[in-house]
Amino acid sequence: MEKILNLLEEETGGKCYTSYQYCFDATKNPSIRYEENQDYKLDPKRQGETDNIKTIKCLSDKAFQIEGKPLFKYFLDGSRRVYKVDDIEINKKVFPIIGGQIGVACCERKSPSTFKQAVLEHNLVIALPNEADKDGRNSENFFASMAKKINSLPKIKKFNLNFSKVLSYRSSKLEENEKYEDRGTARVQDEMIESEKRIVNELAKKHLLNPDSYLLKDGSLQYQKTGIGDFRELSKFKSNYQCVVGVSKSFNPAPDGETKNASVIAKLPLYYRTPAFRYYVERTQHWFSGWYVRIRETIYTESPFSGILKIEKALVSEREFDEGLNSDEVDLITANIINERNPVAYGSDIRWANHLYPVYLTEQCVKSQYISDLHFLNLF
Repeated sequence: MEKILNLLEEETGGKCYTSYQYCFDATKNPSIRYEENQDYKLDPKRQGETDNIKTIKCLSDKAFQIEGKPLFKYFLDGSRRVYKVDDIEINKKVFPIIGGQIGVACCERKSPSTFKQAVLEHNLVIALPNEADKDGRNSENFFASMAKKINSLPKIKKFNLNFSKVLSYRSSKLEENEKYEDRGTARVQDEMIESEKRIVNELAKKHLLNPDSYLLKDGSLQYQKTGIGDFRELSKFKSNYQCVVGVSKSFNPAPDGETKNASVIAKLPLYYRTPAFRYYVERTQHWFSGWYVRIRETIYTESPFSGILKIEKALVSEREFDEGLNSDEVDLITANIINERNPVAYGSDIRWANHLYPVYLTEQCVKSQYISDLHFLNLF
């Protein structure tokens, strides 16, 4: 029975080496993990909210006043597993073959007793160097054709599986401390992000996101790639993300070396938030408002930043650009997030202190679709 690696050799003219196969995500040690998107610039001259708040603020009373009408109706999470499948020699250079499983789920909560998946995607992908297209005439068609040929293999049909795409990563000379594995992983990550953006776009087009029905995304919102001067994409982003909030379980507590801010965040009392700050993300060409809230008592957590979430929202109107988010909205978002904290997965996840229960359920929905690492690697 022909294997995927045999097909890749035939299509690329390369030679596979039967290298050690493994999952990059298989080993995780407990530690303080920082968010991936840290390249933002704080604006020291402007606040992230309308009220001139100079100190931390307690939201416990407002949280307890919310009864039966939670702000968040939709919950979005994306996840991926990345694998080193083999090494392949092309044009006398050796590149890694990267495999990936991508899962994205959006769950909907219409009432306190109803929580179900609205969208669930599970895609298998492969990432190869762009030199794999030996003719180099039309890479997009070449990799699309390769995906069809992989899916026609008897072994793939036998398990009723499907590789949605064969991705390509840059095979140009590496920068210092860079690896081709990183480039391949980045392509898998980008594909996951595109799925997340597509789901948000569909919900916005159906008018399911509004001031009474917000979407809570697990992780940062700083992934939107809008080119400089690409006003159509920027306008689309503003329209789609008016009612979307990002919540990060891991974050950099000292952006731009602001160690004083890190100390304030670490010492936050339970149910207190920081003032919102305003920052610009060069990659997205966009302004955001962000703040922190503590949702767990420090006596139950293992590190200074356990039990603290970073919350962010894009500034989408001219008024928000000038004045920041309305402080009432900041308080409403924070109070609702406080109410989402229980129950939790004690002991089963090292990040339990930073989990919001509906986000945790959405994450489990995503991971339930994965095939085992051994099964995936054996496909090759």
